Amino acid sequence: MMSLDKARMATERLGEAVAGQARSLASDCVVDGRVSSALLDQHQEAAYHLAFLAAEAATAAALTEYGEQGKDEDRLARVATADLLRSARARRDGRRFGDDLRGGEMDDALEDGSDPQVLEEVAARVQSTGSGPRHLPDEVGLLADTFGRFADEQVAPRAEDVHRRNLDVPEEVIAGMAALGAFGMSIPPEYGGYQEPGDSGALAMVVATEELSRGSLMAGSLLTRPEILVSALLNGGTEDQKKRWLPAIAAGGQMVAVAVTEPDYGSDVAGITMTARPDGTGFLLNGAKMWATFAGRAELLMVLVRTNPDRAAGARGLSLFVVEKSASAGHYFELDQPAGGRLVGRAIDTIGYRGLHSFELTFDDWAMPGDTLIGEEAGAGRGFHLQMGAFAAGRLQTAARALGVMEAAFREALAFAQQRKVFGRPLIDYQLTRVGLARMAARIQAGRSLTYRAAQRLATPDGQTEAAMAKALTSRAAEEITRDAMQMHGGYGYAEEYPVSRLFVDARVLSIFEGTEEILALRVIARDLIARAAGT
Repeated sequence: MMSLDKARMATERLGEAVAGQARSLASDCVVDGRVSSALLDQHQEAAYHLAFLAAEAATAAALTEYGEQGKDEDRLARVATADLLRSARARRDGRRFGDDLRGGEMDDALEDGSDPQVLEEVAARVQSTGSGPRHLPDEVGLLADTFGRFADEQVAPRAEDVHRRNLDVPEEVIAGMAALGAFGMSIPPEYGGYQEPGDSGALAMVVATEELSRGSLMAGSLLTRPEILVSALLNGGTEDQKKRWLPAIAAGGQMVAVAVTEPDYGSDVAGITMTARPDGTGFLLNGAKMWATFAGRAELLMVLVRTNPDRAAGARGLSLFVVEKSASAGHYFELDQPAGGRLVGRAIDTIGYRGLHSFELTFDDWAMPGDTLIGEEAGAGRGFHLQMGAFAAGRLQTAARALGVMEAAFREALAFAQQRKVFGRPLIDYQLTRVGLARMAARIQAGRSLTYRAAQRLATPDGQTEAAMAKALTSRAAEEITRDAMQMHGGYGYAEEYPVSRLFVDARVLSIFEGTEEILALRVIARDLIARAAGT
């Protein structure tokens, strides 16, 4: 039997385990053909592990496709699949439902992917070829080269200073990205953008985000905020609104921030309380927002507010506005309107993810014309729907950001291992170092396989669920890989003068923003799997 066949058979069994667990939870959580949130909450632990089990199964399936493309790919896929199966088995152990994923093809695939000779072969290759070939379409490969050079030449040299001194994103980085057309990649040509047709557009955005994030998370994150607003405008905006804002966004002339979370409402978006009250000619915005990344420098804020004062309306009472403001440098700003409206922003200090700054915003009778409501009159009450639709692309981009951070950590670890001597020998000469690097490369390729596949399927229901899976799995993997890269540096990894310490604290935010790990697992991935298992 070919080695990849072992991984393929184990992956099929893993998929069967996911289906069985989903059916088991469907019998507990579906009432009258609908998934009950209250019942799902009674089975949170099982649903959480179902979501990650499904993400591991989807990744293993994507890896078998990747592994068919060459010898290097075959070995990487086998090593990565073994790590996924090891994690999946731990999720099943001690739980009541279904296959424990032991014996037969599971043991064969685990043994094969953990074979010291296979790991040594991977380790030998990564020293010259890096984390593995990506097999991108020609046009996307050219884009990767372009953004990769920009990340190396313009982003990475500035990243450490921005991080250590908590500076603003350098204007040179913003201008350079605008010149490359980065901010127009999701905008159709008729609105001044450079969107590729079909699935290629999503994949191009993912790869550009990955390359920029390899230089610094601040650069990759600059693409996410316009992506969310662009999605909302394209799906819900009027033609005048599209013509008004999209060309400026595409050109980098108006930068974007998104304000959704509130002090008492984070993941529970439907419960937000900030209001937009009609005042005759438009609306008055009142309330507070938290974690509005890049809100100081941005000229456009996408703000989710309650236009229906009846709290019982829930998500149906929410609408989206585009707030136009002047750009402000630094960590604090105050803006006043002639009629008395006021907007105050205060940056919240964070351990990582610096440069863009995450702001607390306070709106006090901030006047908004009626034509700033996305969709205008027809858009009232559609804000939650538009916001959630835009988040699918944002999650996929977060997976891409995680890939960039992982790749940067891997390269730092490899370079350090090749240069550093321990007991008179290069660190790379030690088996534990080589195996560690091999597993890093395999896990990066696992994340790429699922993320790239989700990008190519993003327009489908499967693609949107896979985007959530990719975000959840790669965000967790980024924490682990940056930790391992830091450990490989020894004491130097704990020193701020080495980039790996920045990568470690940057990685920690990935499981939190664009939907926390828990909410994605329970409310998006598991809920969808359970609904499908019930045939709803």
